[in-house]
Amino acid sequence: MYKALIRPILFLFDPEKVHYFTFSLIRNLSKIPGVKSIFKAMYVVEDKQLERELFGLKFKNPVGLAAGFDKNAVLYNELANFGFGFIEIGTVTPKAQEGNPKQRLFRLKDDKGIINRMGFNNDGLQAAISQLKKNKGQLIIGGNIGKNTQTLPENYTKDYLECFNALHPYVDYFVLNVSCPNVGSHAKLNDKDYLLELISTVQKANATFSKQKPILLKIAPDLNDVQLDEIVELIAETNLDGVIASNTSIDRTDLKASDARLNEIGNGGLSGQPIKDKSTKVIQYLAEKSNKSFPIIGVGGIHSATDALAKLEAGADLVQVYTGFIYEGPSLVKQINKALLKLNCSN
Repeated sequence: MYKALIRPILFLFDPEKVHYFTFSLIRNLSKIPGVKSIFKAMYVVEDKQLERELFGLKFKNPVGLAAGFDKNAVLYNELANFGFGFIEIGTVTPKAQEGNPKQRLFRLKDDKGIINRMGFNNDGLQAAISQLKKNKGQLIIGGNIGKNTQTLPENYTKDYLECFNALHPYVDYFVLNVSCPNVGSHAKLNDKDYLLELISTVQKANATFSKQKPILLKIAPDLNDVQLDEIVELIAETNLDGVIASNTSIDRTDLKASDARLNEIGNGGLSGQPIKDKSTKVIQYLAEKSNKSFPIIGVGGIHSATDALAKLEAGADLVQVYTGFIYEGPSLVKQINKALLKLNCSN
């Protein structure tokens, strides 16, 4: 019903407006007695065989919602009823910021992709904390953190550290987002020496808490083999807990969308099916080069159970969806979990 009826109507309107409309719809529907139970009955698959233990956390199932969907942690309790094993909120920055000028979110319907240049628009750290205090403990919550756009390079680490310390009591794991192509002054975040400084500083802060939280690094899908080798070395050197592969891409190769349309859209990060193979290759490269020495969360172009299984076969331990959730609908999560159970039974 979603793809036949609901999606065609939603896709008639501006993507960002539809996003907020959908949020309001889910929130209001969830307030009606019995609706949460209906959502759970439709989309949640519970089975011990789906559980995964990773960096000291037990996930109900390996299918998560990627950062960027619930930036301000306003809907994670309701989204838990759609079958996710974990939800990543953010990217959260210390101060609230509007992000880049609108229009900044574009569908590539023929490609089943999205281009965005949102620019870390979010309500800021304190707003996220206020929402996270309402956590009903239904599933694991990740905190994706970044820097404010106007922050000077010498203060980047301070921004990450502020978010890390303040969010520490409220999330189960952290993601250092250093790979988003939609924020200014980005070059320093790709420098290995700076990443060593950032990671070590956050790890020192982590050690001051009685219960330490896993810390992951989110990387771009456009890294070459030399850069990926540096990531493997970086993880080994810092003993970081894991990697999320991958963020959005700046590559526009082999798209069905016309050059005129792409020029009209302009800059932004590409997500969805066009980056499926690219992100899977990154996962496979990291897994093989590291001899699977660290956990990998695979994300990028998962629009079917087959896509998710390919990521896991390539070396991912968990997967996340975002654009596929928008194009395929909430049944996607159930399809992936059902496929995993079927695979377990056949092995």
